[in-house]
Amino acid sequence: MIETDGPFYRINAPGFEMLIPRWDELDPETADQADATITLPDGTRRYATFMTLEAISGIMDRWQGTGECLNGRYFWCSDLVIIRKPGFVSMTDAVRDMIAIGELESACSALPIDDNHQDAD
Repeated sequence: MIETDGPFYRINAPGFEMLIPRWDELDPETADQADATITLPDGTRRYATFMTLEAISGIMDRWQGTGECLNGRYFWCSDLVIIRKPGFVSMTDAVRDMIAIGELESACSALPIDDNHQDAD
């Protein structure tokens, strides 16, 4: 379930919650990139950047003109999770699978536990 919570989208899923910062152009159904804080029921928090290959390609094309990363010849991003299809559903599915196969800890960096944490559904 996707809710608007002040400056964030809050996605409650069985076994975790994700907070994604909102901005004007970000549409939950078509978002091709987003940063997310993933909170597990025990309060453990992880960070991920979700992007489609098309979003990465667009950034690299833009960098050809700005000179960044050797004029767009490479791209890197910590905690990157590449999704094939855009949208929060794809992002949520990826997190659900990473949790199920035990790879969330390897793919996404740990964040400090939030003292105001309430258990995720």
